[in-house]
Amino acid sequence: MANAYKELKNKQQKEVSEFPMGFAFDDKQFAEAMEKLGLTSDDTDKVYSIGAGGFIRRTDSEAFGEMFKRHAKEREEAIANDATGEGYIYEMFAYELANHEYGYTYDAEPALDALDLTFELVNADPRLKTAFNKAKRAQQQD
Repeated sequence: MANAYKELKNKQQKEVSEFPMGFAFDDKQFAEAMEKLGLTSDDTDKVYSIGAGGFIRRTDSEAFGEMFKRHAKEREEAIANDATGEGYIYEMFAYELANHEYGYTYDAEPALDALDLTFELVNADPRLKTAFNKAKRAQQQD
């Protein structure tokens, strides 16, 4: 059975992974990553930090930002297109609750954080609320 949430998540992760960026935690790694980006170690004015040791070329910064905006829009559209909450929305909650070990901790907040949602937002939308509660019950039974 296909999981629309996981498919979209994997597609987006693949796109992020393929985006030209470097990660470095020492001078050697920095030089190698800069070379992969077509730059030299002295070209520090030609890169932007993306945090956690990562960086991208300044010339790619607009495309990088647009990619994440598009990803957010794709997720929003997938939620909007799930009229009942029994498809994408349920799969989204089930996946993230399992991924954040809700079945052991009974703490749903890490899963909501990963989805950029709050309890208030979930409770305000009947589709989200129903799917969230169903996914929590399923995790508690596993």
